[in-house]
Amino acid sequence: MRIDVADGLALAAMSPQRFRATAPVAIAEQARKSLLAMFLLMGMVSMGWVPRIPEIKDAIGLSNGQFGFILLASTFGSVSGAQIGGRAIHTFGSRRVTQVAISIMPLGLAGMGLANSAPMLVLSLFVMGFGYSLMDICLNSQGFIVEKIIEKRCMSRLHAMWSVGAFLTTVIGGSIARFVSFEVNLVAIAIFAGIAFIPAAFFLLPGDLDDHDGGEEETTAKIPLFGKSVLPLWGLGVGLLGSLIGEGAASDWAGILLRDDMGYGKGVNASGFACFALAMIVSRLLGDKTLDRFGPALTVKLGGYLGGAVWGAAILIAVPLSDSHPLPALIIINIGFIAAGFGIGPMFPAFILAAGATPGVASAVAIARVGVIGIAGYFFGPTLTGLISEVTSLPVALFFPIVMLFLSGYLSRTIHTDKDRN
Repeated sequence: MRIDVADGLALAAMSPQRFRATAPVAIAEQARKSLLAMFLLMGMVSMGWVPRIPEIKDAIGLSNGQFGFILLASTFGSVSGAQIGGRAIHTFGSRRVTQVAISIMPLGLAGMGLANSAPMLVLSLFVMGFGYSLMDICLNSQGFIVEKIIEKRCMSRLHAMWSVGAFLTTVIGGSIARFVSFEVNLVAIAIFAGIAFIPAAFFLLPGDLDDHDGGEEETTAKIPLFGKSVLPLWGLGVGLLGSLIGEGAASDWAGILLRDDMGYGKGVNASGFACFALAMIVSRLLGDKTLDRFGPALTVKLGGYLGGAVWGAAILIAVPLSDSHPLPALIIINIGFIAAGFGIGPMFPAFILAAGATPGVASAVAIARVGVIGIAGYFFGPTLTGLISEVTSLPVALFFPIVMLFLSGYLSRTIHTDKDRN
């Protein structure tokens, strides 16, 4: 395992007892830096198509309902990836599984850019969903163990880097939409990330430090789907699902809402998700301190209730106002997306940390179970939103993710972790 030269010289000068205690911390710090890069790249790849969604939807000739139904492919892919991921990590270690996942996500994104038919888009979305959930579980498992080794919160900052990647790829994609085709845009991101993932993944925690098999604690790699023993994981999973339904709706439908229901053109219609992503960056950069100060449960409760309320009010006011006063309407709707981003930002880290601390279950397996429920919502939520919009309208349908955000706030009561350490 490679560490910095200065670190290596310092470690060599230590006594054997102190070396054994300090070496894992130095390696974990290296892994933390690697995770920052990995989360950044994962955000870029997973959100790379967001500013180009309206164009892809139009190029294939899909209605809102058809597009929403096609998004189910991501759900099936994510469920498959999460189901395989937990047990694979428990057996092989999270770094080895990550080294497989890094080739899958970019392939899915490139396929989405090159898709010229609904079946091709379905296949690409499945590949993306599979690779995303597989990598997400690996990186979150690594982050949970890194926190334990360095005895310092970093999970929210890691997710902030995901949001940075999502924000950058959204802003860039929106700004070049008038000049560069979505095919070139998405394939370029896929190639860049596919190359950058390789060195970043190399410095993750090795198998002897990532606690993939539960370490000294007796844990299991296989847990039942239902039953009293896994009820706490279901509570956490549904809470995470509610927050990710809101996040998925903001990413997949914000551009379409601003274009089709509010009349904003190319580039401007990407401002909704850009504001949402920027708010998530800020809230996650502050999230580690927030989780320490207020505790995960209260943080999730306030985020769900306040974020959902402001987001809903913004839709009610801005959509009808956009016909007569487009600029004030644009400001108001983006305030709503900002509030949603601030509220949702710390939720994923809070629920994942609580899952990883579940007694008697390997952290990777518990995170995978909660993740398979939550990540499915990230992909399935936009599908259901699209189907609702077919029989009502998109502004009305967006109240489904808002209600789910309130549910996440309510299910904050399922988070049972020590305020300072999990």
